[in-house]
Amino acid sequence: MAYDLLIQSISKHVTLSEDDIAVLKSFLKEKKVKKKHFLFLEGDMQQQVSFVSSGCLRSYAIDKNGNEHIIQFAPAGWWIGDMRSVLYDEPATLNVEAIEDSEIVWISQHDKEQLYEKIPALERYFRILAERALATFQQRLIDALSLTAAERYSNFCKRYPSLIQSMPQKYIASYIGVTPEFFSKMLSQPMKRK
Repeated sequence: MAYDLLIQSISKHVTLSEDDIAVLKSFLKEKKVKKKHFLFLEGDMQQQVSFVSSGCLRSYAIDKNGNEHIIQFAPAGWWIGDMRSVLYDEPATLNVEAIEDSEIVWISQHDKEQLYEKIPALERYFRILAERALATFQQRLIDALSLTAAERYSNFCKRYPSLIQSMPQKYIASYIGVTPEFFSKMLSQPMKRK
């Protein structure tokens, strides 16, 4: 069932009773997203966060020159959304697209706030995730400013080992901040070992 992986994820950080799980499930909604279809687009009002039960999604922004900049990959077991849109009730600045056929479990921000009242352990769970996400994005920013493309690719391989073979190279190039042509050339050269 689509909820099993989410319950496992939550259980890594907090303990929920069977009653808590039943209440949580009553607030969740399921959705299937076909490969190359969008969960939402830039400009949409985005009031939900989504947990990937199966498949993989990506979030990205498009700059004024039409170039895509991938912000996040979300394989099974990861959350994805446009948090600025969710928290500030503003149009989304990100696009979220399924890279492969995917199933998600989603919850609106309003329902999530209600769940915090009913199941305080969930507020702790989402706080832990938010702190880890902030630390990860800070490190990614530091890496973008201080590491070579080869080093950023190495970090990508460590962070997303299950995606290396299945991910189109143009997506990996976008994530590490290089053109597909540069990325292809970089891969054709032997990697230097430290």
